[in-house]
Amino acid sequence: MPKDYPASPKAQHLQESKKHRLTYILVVSSLCVAFYVLGAWQNTTMPKPVGNSAIARVDCDPTAQRDSSVPSFGSASETVLDFDAHHQLNLTDTEAVVQQFPACSLNFSEYTPCEDRKRGRRFEREMLAYRERHCPGKDEEIQCLIPAPPKYKNPFKWPQSRDFAWFDNIPHKELSIEKAVQNWIQVEGNKFRFPGGGTMFPHGADAYIDDIAKLISLSDGKIRTAIDTGCGVASWGAYLLKRNIIAMSFAPRDTHEAQVQFALERGVPAIIGVMGTQRLPYPSRAFDMAHCSRCLIPWGAYVNFSIDGLYLAEVDRILRPGGYWILSGPPINWKTHQQGWQRTKEDLKQEQDKIENVARSLCWSKVVEKRDLSIWQKPKNHLECANIKKKYKIPHICKSDNPDAAWYKKMEACVTPLPEVSNQGSIAGGEVERWPERAFTVPPRVKRGTIPGIDVKKFVEDKKLSEKRLAYYKRTTPIAEGRYRNVMDMNANLGGFAASLVKYPVWVMNVIPVNSDKDTLGAIYERGFIGTYQDWCEAFSTYPRTYDLLHADNLFSIYQDRCDITNILLEMDRILRPEGTAIIRDTVDVLTKVQAITKRMRWESRILDHEDGPFNPEKVLVAVKTYWTADPSEHS
Repeated sequence: MPKDYPASPKAQHLQESKKHRLTYILVVSSLCVAFYVLGAWQNTTMPKPVGNSAIARVDCDPTAQRDSSVPSFGSASETVLDFDAHHQLNLTDTEAVVQQFPACSLNFSEYTPCEDRKRGRRFEREMLAYRERHCPGKDEEIQCLIPAPPKYKNPFKWPQSRDFAWFDNIPHKELSIEKAVQNWIQVEGNKFRFPGGGTMFPHGADAYIDDIAKLISLSDGKIRTAIDTGCGVASWGAYLLKRNIIAMSFAPRDTHEAQVQFALERGVPAIIGVMGTQRLPYPSRAFDMAHCSRCLIPWGAYVNFSIDGLYLAEVDRILRPGGYWILSGPPINWKTHQQGWQRTKEDLKQEQDKIENVARSLCWSKVVEKRDLSIWQKPKNHLECANIKKKYKIPHICKSDNPDAAWYKKMEACVTPLPEVSNQGSIAGGEVERWPERAFTVPPRVKRGTIPGIDVKKFVEDKKLSEKRLAYYKRTTPIAEGRYRNVMDMNANLGGFAASLVKYPVWVMNVIPVNSDKDTLGAIYERGFIGTYQDWCEAFSTYPRTYDLLHADNLFSIYQDRCDITNILLEMDRILRPEGTAIIRDTVDVLTKVQAITKRMRWESRILDHEDGPFNPEKVLVAVKTYWTADPSEHS
């Protein structure tokens, strides 16, 4: 039997060495994992807002009364947040980091750069061209911070904000006097109250919408997106919201001072805009319903320009197949209102005849006319037009190969072609689901593969990504705590951010940059959300202080080589409310530059790791605009 000889001293030494080495590797690996987990947890955790904010407030009026019930994005006074970036780059221009932007004078408090009335006077009044977008040139740009008026307060929370706003935030009494009989707006002490009245519904928008609902269904989820042309203070859109219908309300900046500003202060979707010479900044087949209540748009005008029906042709472009156009006010029911409108019977009849003829030429069918309401319906497809073409003069089919092109694009008096269908019962472009399933269903444009680079798989991936991001934002911002109402997604992609917020009391303005390589705005509307096109090298068509939360996903990577990102950030500061939040996602190089500029804008910010951890090159900057107001000594 063989014997077991003891191992040689050399072999024993090798075995012990291997054991020590293995033990050393295991210990070091365990420590690395532990420190990684601890570091990742520390970098991705931000304290929730508690009580009063610790963010520095610059308020030139120590007597200003603010709404203390609205929390700010910050920590309790005894806690100091670490707002320093965890990923620093050396900046050559250190002076620019320290030097703050000055405050503009108080007369800029309601400055709208691209709708400046003084600049607008340089342009033709014909077809309201002077009220369209006319942005400042390089020599007219300002680089100062738009001040809030003295005693500015955070707006009422939704839904109370639908009916009330602080007078100090929009100190204009003109509409309460001019529209007193129509119940648009009333002044009650230090507040405005919005009774819900309008020119054609002095008894309230709610009752007016009930009248519409007796003629077409508003409760079955088929109608979700609407557009209100010439909206006043947007009471029609405000009262549609409880019916799960979201309206894009627009009106020009004109003699009716601040009507769009009132709408946004109420927490109601609205934008500055006008029916002029250019297409509205929305894609084709966007809205389920369009509305005009004495909106003063000359639907049958401009015969001398050989473009009779131009504005109805534009409504036809943006209306979904099967969508409705609702008209109340002149000339509808002219036999009853002729004397009150101080117009002749012949004039009013001629106007209505023109509208009826243009509607027929667009292949619209008249659904009903009852008292002060008249409703037309766009056909589901253009196969239905065969018989109409024989009887009425049809405008020529638009030659443009892109009906969605709508940024500084001239209107055309032509019929926008619809996608082809195989039978008369089919909806051109594809049918959308009823709301709320519509928000999460693959949009027809994606199903049909009409957006290059976007397919069903990418849509599903985007949906999951948006849900993951929202879970992360809920840990790092008060996004789920009722802090925000008006939200803007500055680079909305497929509208996933808006979809993830459906269950919260917010609405989202989905913006698609015109410089983006994919036009997805049509798909966003097919999901039941609203939005607009925008070139972020220019100002947005809204008043200052109208959004509570801005979300910018890789926006600065798109624009950093196109224009000065400082101007984009100053525009963000203009439209963001005091104590509003900005969430900016981009590479660490870009975010470091962005953060350096935000420090000059009186913002407090912190760069956080990506939701997947510190090794992802994309980071998240969370910033808060601090509260400050104009010097009350400037107040006239």
